[in-house]
Amino acid sequence: MPQASSSPTQDGLPSGITDVPPKFDPGYVTAMSHFYRGELGRIMAWRSRLDATTNWAITVTSTVFTVAFSIRDVPHVIFFFNIGVVWMLLWIEARRYRFYDAFRARVRMLEAHFIAPMVLQNNRFLQGDWQRLMCEDLFIPHFKISRFEALGRRLKRNYVYLFIIILTAWITKIFLHAPVQIRNWADFYQALGGGHGVPPWIVAGVVSVSFLFVIFTTFYIARKSPGEFSEFGPEHRALWKI
Repeated sequence: MPQASSSPTQDGLPSGITDVPPKFDPGYVTAMSHFYRGELGRIMAWRSRLDATTNWAITVTSTVFTVAFSIRDVPHVIFFFNIGVVWMLLWIEARRYRFYDAFRARVRMLEAHFIAPMVLQNNRFLQGDWQRLMCEDLFIPHFKISRFEALGRRLKRNYVYLFIIILTAWITKIFLHAPVQIRNWADFYQALGGGHGVPPWIVAGVVSVSFLFVIFTTFYIARKSPGEFSEFGPEHRALWKI
C-alpha cells in the first residue's frame, strides 16, 4: 500500500494535507469574549446617554416654539434662551461622546484583531502590537478625539439640523409678530430689537456668530474627520450582496 507523501509544500504543510484548522487557546478565547461583551455593554450605555441629551434639546426647542408662536407678546429674543440651552446640551453631549468613542475604539480593535481572526480561523492575526496598545489603554485610559472634534461630530449628526430649525423659527417669529410691517432690510434690522430695549446689533451679532460657527465646524469636521464609518466604493459594496 503506497504511503502518502510527506514532502512539505510552500505553506510548510505536508503535501498530503491541504489545510489544517488553526487552534485557539480556550482560556484566551473565553476571557476575550467576556471582555468584548463587557466593552460592548459600555458603549451601549454611553450611546443611550447621547440619545438622552439629544431628546432634551428637542424637548426644550419644541417647548420654546410652542410658547413663542402661541403668545404674540412673547419677544422673539426667547430664542436666545433656546440657543443657549441647546449649546449647553451640545457641550454635555460632546463630552459624553468622547467617553463613548474611547470605549468604541476598544470594541473596534477587538473586532478587527480578535473577532475577525476567529471568523477567518487564522490565529496568526491574533498576535501583534494591538495587544500592547489595548493593555496600555486599560492601564491608562485616554480619549481618542479632541473636544472640538467631538463637538463637530455631534453637530454633523444631529445638532446642525436643530440649529437650522431654530433659525428658521426665529425669522418666522420676527415676520409674524413684528411691531411694524416689514417691507425691507432696514425694517427687518429694526425688528431684531423686538421693541423690548434690546439693540438690534446685539441680536444680529449673536445670531451671526453662532450660526457661522455651526456651519464652519460642521463642514470642517465633515471633511477632516473620518467619523465612525467609511464609505466603500461600488466594487466593495458588491461583495455584500445576499
